[in-house]
Amino acid sequence: MQYYIAQEASQDLDDILDYFFSHNIDAGERFIREFNKKCQNIAKFPNIGRSYANLDPKLRGIPLDGYIVFYKVNKDSVVIVRVVSGYRDLESLFVDDE
Repeated sequence: MQYYIAQEASQDLDDILDYFFSHNIDAGERFIREFNKKCQNIAKFPNIGRSYANLDPKLRGIPLDGYIVFYKVNKDSVVIVRVVSGYRDLESLFVDDE
């Protein structure tokens, strides 16, 4: 199974890395290495993460250094949808704008 990074998750990563690189480059490099490992594990074992069905029926998440990597499992792929601080108001991130 392959994984893809959605545009919103890519923007999240840019913001996270901007912060790390302005404060601690080594920590930023470690974060991105660990993120890549998590994504590979998610692709191999897509159900390892916790269900966040209360936010979205297909949403799962796995922790990473105080952040949560949110993803959705499709038939033959996994999409990383967001990477956010575990302290954020998670419900507000996944509310439909209808």
